[in-house]
Amino acid sequence: MIYLDEEQVRALLQLDDLIPAMEKALIDFSAGRIRQPVRSILPIPEHSGLWGLMPAVCGDVMGIKLVTVYEGNAKRGLPTHQAVIHLIAADTGEPLVAMDGRLITELRTAAVSAVATRLLAKPSARILAILGSGVQARAHARALRLVRSFEEIRAWSRNMEHARRCASEIGGKAMDAESAVRGADVVVTVTYSAEPVLKGAWLSPGVLVNAVGAVGLVKRELDDEAIQGTVVVDSRAAAAQESGDIIHSGAPVYAELGELLAGTKPIPTNSNRVIFKSLGLAVEDVAAAKLVWDRYRQR
Repeated sequence: MIYLDEEQVRALLQLDDLIPAMEKALIDFSAGRIRQPVRSILPIPEHSGLWGLMPAVCGDVMGIKLVTVYEGNAKRGLPTHQAVIHLIAADTGEPLVAMDGRLITELRTAAVSAVATRLLAKPSARILAILGSGVQARAHARALRLVRSFEEIRAWSRNMEHARRCASEIGGKAMDAESAVRGADVVVTVTYSAEPVLKGAWLSPGVLVNAVGAVGLVKRELDDEAIQGTVVVDSRAAAAQESGDIIHSGAPVYAELGELLAGTKPIPTNSNRVIFKSLGLAVEDVAAAKLVWDRYRQR
């Protein structure tokens, strides 16, 4: 079987192409054209890790992402998220290709937030606040700049040296969390926090919050006030099982992003704030991997 490593994937995958691919994948998912379960998670407690299995059937291909999350890897100089994606022909079951999934996970996550931002953020949005300073902070700065013309980017991390380093790389300014959020038009949370890092009292009217980092029942990035608005999710089923922010706050889900993109539910226009809770879907990984595979075969 052909295997594409991260550098090969990097050469074939561009955010400009990935954003519309994610939009189509989300529409197809919410329309019921994708078959996928909520991801299965196998804890690896002896190594403080998680192993996730994410299969999906998407038209003429089936795929599965095997992803590991080892937060302690940061201290070892290793990626905290690593993955392999396998594509299989849906009509014959024939294995097609395997590829590194770390970069795909990084870019498709940011691309989905870009889809949400293009649809839900104010057209006049000029200030972006990013809470978190890792791989996703950098990817989101790149992706969201493709859909809004931000004049100012603010960065915060629990480690301010990390925040300053990230801010320098993305052309932003490091500051404390409250200062970063107050007055921001779009806020992105991409942390590993189990406790809320974003307070609703800091948020301006009309803000869009892309809540990305907290996946799992014990993880929260938003306090109860922050999530009091119009809540949009990538998947209702996943949110009901995997979003501590939604489950523990009791916040109702208004719509899936794919429903808003397809026009089957109206885009919220009178909300004090919109919260997009992104958990990450197998269809996003499979659609991104298929994009890579198609480009590889065209070379």
